[in-house]
Amino acid sequence: MTFGERLKQARTDKGLTQPQLAQLAGIEQSYLSKLENDKSVPSAEMFSTILAGLGMDEATFLKDVGDDALATTLRHIPAVARFSNDVAAAQAGDTRRWLYGSALAWIVGFALMLAANDGIFFSNRLYRYQSPGVVRPGEAENIFGKYREILANRMMAKTITPEEMAKEVEAFQTNRDRPAVVEWPASRGTTYVEAVEGGHRRYDLVHTEIQQASGNRILQYVGAIVLFSGFVGLFIEWRLRRMKTRRR
Repeated sequence: MTFGERLKQARTDKGLTQPQLAQLAGIEQSYLSKLENDKSVPSAEMFSTILAGLGMDEATFLKDVGDDALATTLRHIPAVARFSNDVAAAQAGDTRRWLYGSALAWIVGFALMLAANDGIFFSNRLYRYQSPGVVRPGEAENIFGKYREILANRMMAKTITPEEMAKEVEAFQTNRDRPAVVEWPASRGTTYVEAVEGGHRRYDLVHTEIQQASGNRILQYVGAIVLFSGFVGLFIEWRLRRMKTRRR
């Protein structure tokens, strides 16, 4: 929008005729007509006089004037220079904020995806431990592997009969020989012991499985969305800049 077009728009928005505005500003109607038709350019003093007649401040009037007019026909007016500098500073500040926001989104999104991949918050490994049964106080840890051998030695020493050995083996298998398998998302070493009723269980690591925890899948999705939002932020900033330029 040229200066003349903006002046005419401001006058009509105020509901003033050319003679009325000319009287309020203390200028000739013919001169006002030349200004509105862009056949004349106001001086800095005349610009302030016209704005006083309109009852408008500089920023309100100039915000709808095109950049070309601000940079050419009106550049000799100090108020226009101040306004252009303020607009440029505001746009630069907005651009910086969008850029910083986008950069932060990229950093956070990438960090979340990296954390999900490396299993920083949620382990991507599953450790499987197995225990053959409950070891009673005073028994050797390898009791489940040696029990039949111990009974066989007792039978050979004739301290128990074969029938008694068979009964003890059956009772052992029924009451003691009860394997248990547990899985942990974090390693507890190659072996660990856990107290239970009547003794303790010794768990040995039997398998390690690589898998993606559900928490890490969520982190990856969130990270991807945050990362993508950084690019969206840049696009929005670019579009807003173009829209402001077109309106002017």
